[in-house]
Amino acid sequence: MVFITEDLIRRRAEHNNCEIFSLEEISLHQQDVERIQHLDKWCRELKILYLQNNLIPKIENVGRLKKLEYLNLALNNIEKIENLEGCESLQKLDLTVNFVGELSSVQSLKHNIHLRELYLVGNPCAQYEGYRKYVVTTLPQLKWLDGKEIDRSERIQALQDYRQVQQQISEQEEVYLLKRLRDRQEALSQSSRTQGREPGADGRGDTDISNALPESAENKENCPEVDPQENQEDEAFWQQPSQYTPESRLETHRYIEEKRKAKESKSEEKKKVKPPRTLISRDGRPLNVNEPKLDFTLTDDEERNQLILDLGIYRHLDTSLVDVDVQPNYVRVTVKSKPFQLVLSEEVKPDSSTAKRSQTTGHLVITMPKASDLIQKPRAASPGVKSRNSSNVQCSERIETLEVDPTARSFPDVANIVQDKRSGAQGPLIPSNCKAKSAAEDEGDFSDNPEVPPLV
Repeated sequence: MVFITEDLIRRRAEHNNCEIFSLEEISLHQQDVERIQHLDKWCRELKILYLQNNLIPKIENVGRLKKLEYLNLALNNIEKIENLEGCESLQKLDLTVNFVGELSSVQSLKHNIHLRELYLVGNPCAQYEGYRKYVVTTLPQLKWLDGKEIDRSERIQALQDYRQVQQQISEQEEVYLLKRLRDRQEALSQSSRTQGREPGADGRGDTDISNALPESAENKENCPEVDPQENQEDEAFWQQPSQYTPESRLETHRYIEEKRKAKESKSEEKKKVKPPRTLISRDGRPLNVNEPKLDFTLTDDEERNQLILDLGIYRHLDTSLVDVDVQPNYVRVTVKSKPFQLVLSEEVKPDSSTAKRSQTTGHLVITMPKASDLIQKPRAASPGVKSRNSSNVQCSERIETLEVDPTARSFPDVANIVQDKRSGAQGPLIPSNCKAKSAAEDEGDFSDNPEVPPLV
């Protein structure tokens, strides 16, 4: 049994920022709800309420919804129209395909003076003779009944035949109520027999598969294996004739739910536990793994001696769901518990690595300096492409050698020592190179060539 809880209402109130006290519209259809509750206390501002396709047997706990304008209760198990007098603003009521047999219960809608549309098509009362005349006369405020407009002539005719139609409706209601009483008793006895029945009690053995549908080889390959006994039970259940009553609808729903739960439990038992992803081999080698299936690029920046990994993480993914781990020979990024691991071609420094994320694209950029401090020489440009810094490259590639100027040597050349005869001074002998140097200092334009012998 499914109950209307606060959590369910808040999940259905996403359009109102999950606030329920100011909620004006809510849809609780197809939730297998079996009772209306809490809405008249928690959602007093409701104007539109969708409760179609559930298992609700009774209209209740909506009398305090003073602002309710539209109530949809189609495809439920409702047998009587009641407890709607407090819905002062109700304009449209949809009870399509229910089990309303007491047509006289529409008289309770006289107090809803703003009611303009009513849908009772698909109910047992809609088959009564004089049904439309009775409703039109009972509810003069109606403008539309079962999607068909009520014109003035129809209303006058219905009012004239009201006494006769009222007697017919009363007799048909009495017949229907007696039939419903027998259906309830029969459904109760059948449910007790079904609960005590064991497998094979329907006259067929557990291993009897003679009535099973033939299966071709192609069907066996494409379809999962079906238990013959389960197949027989399903066939027997769906082929068994039954009346269209609230009890049969509940029984069908519960049977489907039991089958669904049994199938889920079987699949969970057969479901194998997925082994964890292998990131490191048995011999200790890291493996390349891309479980989140992200685009990435790995760039080798030789000028800065580093590796750059650009990982295309989803733009709207929160950064708290991303974990980065840099190791000397691999990098691992965990995105929503899914690992991305890449083996590096060179060893890097984990402590000096940095990780940054773009605020526009969401990409994660990991910079990993290489463990080797050697900065490699940049590659030469191709001959056809002229480099902008060609002069700088030529200067760096020029070979420089250390040369000594022979004129600047401090030790005298004893092989070229001669006596200075231009001056008769008797003094120490002066080396020729030194003399030439001194003369060159006196005469600025003079340059001495050591290869020319001195004049005697």
